[in-house]
Amino acid sequence: MKKLRPIDLTYGALFVCLMVIGANIAVWFPFLTIPIGGATVPVSLQTFFAVLAGMLLGKRLGAIAMIVYLLIGAAGVPVFAGMKGGFFALISPTGGFIISFIFVAYVVGWLTASRPALSIPYYTWTAMIGLFVNYLIGVSYMYLAMNTWLGLDVTYMIAWAGMVPFILKDAVLSVCAAFFMVKLVKRIPATLKNTGV
Repeated sequence: MKKLRPIDLTYGALFVCLMVIGANIAVWFPFLTIPIGGATVPVSLQTFFAVLAGMLLGKRLGAIAMIVYLLIGAAGVPVFAGMKGGFFALISPTGGFIISFIFVAYVVGWLTASRPALSIPYYTWTAMIGLFVNYLIGVSYMYLAMNTWLGLDVTYMIAWAGMVPFILKDAVLSVCAAFFMVKLVKRIPATLKNTGV
């Protein structure tokens, strides 16, 4: 296992900051909403940045960055969506989405590292896999929370149905991450090849 260099730690810290911004961008800019199916869905860039972390940092450093983000929030710093923090945010119904970002970055980073030549279609495919991991863990955790410690009676299909507007929004942002990554690789290829991750 290669040791993390100062440049690697800088990239990781950058993505921790981006996750904080992505979680709360709708708090600072309330007009950032998307109308989907008659509902207004706030823009959150957490999935976007988690996917991008996997693509840019690789599976190891990307996952470490997400773990650091989770630990900072769990310690009480208001870095989660809605300017929330603390351990109870992780055991809330949406806590599974926060936990899933670690696996999103790892899986996307692993898939990206498996091919030397990457294109928009391949980045898009890896982004969609990351999105699937995000919602599989997040919705399953939410279903478990609702039917156990919250004492609700919700079916698994209803839990998924409530996420449709958010899935559509994050699918679009995941495709944007693929296009953004292709442009980024062309600008800093040497840096990416030497991340040591």
